Amino acid sequence: MEALDALLKRVSVTRLEEPAPDAAQREAIFRAALRAPDHGQLRPWRFLSVEGEAREALGELFARAVAEKQADAEPAVLEKALAKARAMPLRAPLLVVVIACVQAHPKVPAQEQRLAAGCAAHGMLLAAHAQGVGAVWRSGELSYDARVEAGLGLAENEEIVGFLYMGTPSGELRTPPALDPADFVTAWRG
Repeated sequence: MEALDALLKRVSVTRLEEPAPDAAQREAIFRAALRAPDHGQLRPWRFLSVEGEAREALGELFARAVAEKQADAEPAVLEKALAKARAMPLRAPLLVVVIACVQAHPKVPAQEQRLAAGCAAHGMLLAAHAQGVGAVWRSGELSYDARVEAGLGLAENEEIVGFLYMGTPSGELRTPPALDPADFVTAWRG
């Protein structure tokens, strides 16, 4: 796929199935992440791959976080929330946890480092799409939960940017909506 096609036609693919990206596809996906803009060459990111039975373990980690957060919920409501949390990582054969590793630096603010990690995630989505791999970036409240961060082994200076779900698209890819750049771009005249 041509680079411009990948940029202009990438869509989030939410219905994913086996197989996960193969070793060569993963190599390209992670190499694309490492080309993200990186002021100071801090490489303020790292990635965890989650697949196989580890997805079930991640679902249990999510469920524990939900159980603690909703300890006062009605039993039926809590059970439904726990089932949903356990099922989340099972929606794709491979998940990649994108982590921002924020470092103290006199010239590169923390926000810029978070953005660099986000660009790394976007690079992975583009590389996946270019290879025919379906992918979607998911976040939500569990991305910002201290219990989930601890369960994944994040250091104090690390934050989850999001979870990239990857696999084989199930069904046809949707067509991205046609947006007009003029709706988003204005000339600043000083």
